[in-house]
Amino acid sequence: MSLYSRRGVSAQKEDVHAATAGLDQGLFPRAFCKIYPDLFGNDADWVNLMHADGAGTKSILAYLYWKQTGDKSVWRGIAQDAIVMNLDDLLCAGVCDNLAFSSTIDRNKMRIPGEVLSEIIEGCREFFSRMEQFGIHIHFMGGETADVGDLVRTIAVNGTMAARWPKSKIISNEKIAAGDVIVGLSGYGKADYEDRYNSGIGSNGLTSARHDLLHPDYATRYPESFEPAVEKEVIYRGTWDLTDEINIGETTVTIGSLLLSPTRTFAPVVRKILDELFNSVHGMVHCTGGGQTKCLRYIPETVRVIKDDLFYPPAVFRLIRESSGATPAEMYQVFNMGTRLEIYTDEDSAPAMIEIAESFGVNAQIIGRVEDSGRKELVIQTPEGSLHF
Repeated sequence: MSLYSRRGVSAQKEDVHAATAGLDQGLFPRAFCKIYPDLFGNDADWVNLMHADGAGTKSILAYLYWKQTGDKSVWRGIAQDAIVMNLDDLLCAGVCDNLAFSSTIDRNKMRIPGEVLSEIIEGCREFFSRMEQFGIHIHFMGGETADVGDLVRTIAVNGTMAARWPKSKIISNEKIAAGDVIVGLSGYGKADYEDRYNSGIGSNGLTSARHDLLHPDYATRYPESFEPAVEKEVIYRGTWDLTDEINIGETTVTIGSLLLSPTRTFAPVVRKILDELFNSVHGMVHCTGGGQTKCLRYIPETVRVIKDDLFYPPAVFRLIRESSGATPAEMYQVFNMGTRLEIYTDEDSAPAMIEIAESFGVNAQIIGRVEDSGRKELVIQTPEGSLHF
């Protein structure tokens, strides 16, 4: 059993998918988000989309950092995480403007005071304001903040995003086919619309990252930060403190800043790509839960996807690998490993998409291709060899 499973979490969410298998899959079953006919305007040329997601256990890292340092601004990044995990999923369906967002915050009032809630709300406002500069309008519809200390040990920060969108402008992933190349966008570095180095960690795999990197002292100091039923040998077994510093190139960062880098949105990049090259976008995949194997849920049944030029895993993933001893297969199934968005397109259109991404300071390159095959397959070339799924 993997370390991830022993900690009570699942990268592939098999139980969830089994429980929802009988539900209506919407108009475009292969699309990254569920798409329904226009329920509100009853217009056959429009569709409705709604998506729910959140910052996951990254909020526990924010809690630890805040308790240790007193820096409450860390919660603003958690607000961005909860928004982007919705926004960038909807981007993969082609939706990039006029979105409605509702937050859902469950807290243990005994541990999370009102000032933390204020920081989260201010973080939402800041992010929405920044996106407006790129023509991406997100309307804050309020939400629910519940005091549920009997259910939540610290805090859970989630949200729901919805949109009404022209049916002709949907990316359904149905055009993905043999002969396509895959343009990958990196989640790390510093985009022009970011104010500091981003580790690329995103909002997935933070349970493993937290326990594999951080020192056992955290279990003693903050027992509320983990589930006591989990085996002790997989709880906080690392060597690092959140305030420890390491060098990444010419940049010095703390372990806390690596693990708490706000999830990068690709909205400014994708909006421009969709404006200029919509017909060349055959599909998009956001490499979140499931990491680099996420695409298996959205590609056709008879193709092989080969990823043989992914970005070299940035520092945060190398640290996690060294600390955890996880296999390459586990790492690529849990984490994005630095390549967080995939655009499936024709080879002639790929250079223009790469140029658009790089105009925003986001690294991009052709990371792989799609081939004919007798069945659905994925091959990932890693620095340590090939993985087959």
